[in-house]
Amino acid sequence: MARDLWRRLRDAADVLRGKAAVSAPKEPPPPLTREERRAKQEAFLWRERRNREVREKVREKERESRELASGPIDLPFCLLILLLTAVGLVMLLSASFPYAYYKMQDPTYFFRFQGLFALTGICFMLMASRVNYQRLRGAAKLLMIVSITLLVLVLIPGIGRISHNARRWIAVGNLFQFQPSEVVKLAVIVWFSADISRKRDKMRTFQEGILPYLKIMGVIAVLMMLEPHLSGTILILGTGAVLMLVGGIELKWVLGAVGGAGFFAFLLIKGIIPYGQSRIAMWRNPFIDAQNQGYQLVQSLISIGSGGLFGVGLGKSRQKFLYLPEEHNDFIFAVVCEELGLIGATLIMLLFAAMILRGYWIALHARDRFGSLLVTGIITQMAMQTFFNIGVVTGFLPTTGISLPFFSYGGTAILIQLAEMGIVLSVSRQMKL
Repeated sequence: MARDLWRRLRDAADVLRGKAAVSAPKEPPPPLTREERRAKQEAFLWRERRNREVREKVREKERESRELASGPIDLPFCLLILLLTAVGLVMLLSASFPYAYYKMQDPTYFFRFQGLFALTGICFMLMASRVNYQRLRGAAKLLMIVSITLLVLVLIPGIGRISHNARRWIAVGNLFQFQPSEVVKLAVIVWFSADISRKRDKMRTFQEGILPYLKIMGVIAVLMMLEPHLSGTILILGTGAVLMLVGGIELKWVLGAVGGAGFFAFLLIKGIIPYGQSRIAMWRNPFIDAQNQGYQLVQSLISIGSGGLFGVGLGKSRQKFLYLPEEHNDFIFAVVCEELGLIGATLIMLLFAAMILRGYWIALHARDRFGSLLVTGIITQMAMQTFFNIGVVTGFLPTTGISLPFFSYGGTAILIQLAEMGIVLSVSRQMKL
């Protein structure tokens, strides 16, 4: 009774202060019957049993994933990567020491930095090979957001660094600089692979299989062309298109894209589209302006022709003595041809071919759809980059700035490339043989 009186006095005080209205006392709920109590208890036990089964399945999958991820890496692929990295460092030292001596007063300048990045990249590769690649699913969206943010930042004056009339680098003080486009290449592969692997038959629809990826690639293409970075844009769009094709989009979209690209190339070559006409003209006949716009391709062809069948000998190139521009970067393969000849250059191309074929073999034997798409994207990007670089150096394709994997100078590039190789090795640990 005292408690009831106290509640009434409190409600009255609340009304006087305007805080609350007097509420009628709540009646207690009616007691449960025996059947209701039994049903409630059974429902509770069923929920507990179901949650326990779900937790057990999750633990079982994690245990199975850890066991699979602890398997052996694909040794042939790993040895090919290490061999290409070692040969690339030797050729970089040979190609770069004249320029480094005259410009940096240190003939080993580029070799030392590239060697440091290569060793760091090999450590990244080995660490990435030990990490279960399934963890990349959760990081895919974050990696894409970070990469697009970096592409925006590189366009801001004061943050992006201009070199060779392009704003492609972000400098971190005086310590080092990196290209956000290298991060974007990996982000596109991871995000596309993670998203496509979940869709299956939905990839055959325009709404699910085409539109989301066109939006992403459109944003990236616009940002990269503002730098401008044509070769990087082509690599990213090409890799994304291959992943969509492997993911299961309808063939008519593939044929339409190939036809559109071919028609655009035809208009460009014929001069109907004015963009890059001087570059197209120099590609068709660089000797019409051998001392100016066609100079780089002319010197590259001279280097290749000077090598002959067996080459002039390792370290004995003449064109690298400030005749051939970008001899340690985009046109390092010309120095390879001059010093090692047709036989040496062919052996190096065979190493790249073996690495690419072995990578696709790993993709075919991957444990799941995500791993297969991941390896396909990485190896396709590497294959396209190798083909485009050799095509440009030999005059088969118009000149554009694209590096040769594992050979061309570039710290960010070799770090990302070796980290990508580590992802491939991680997938190889879980292959179904």
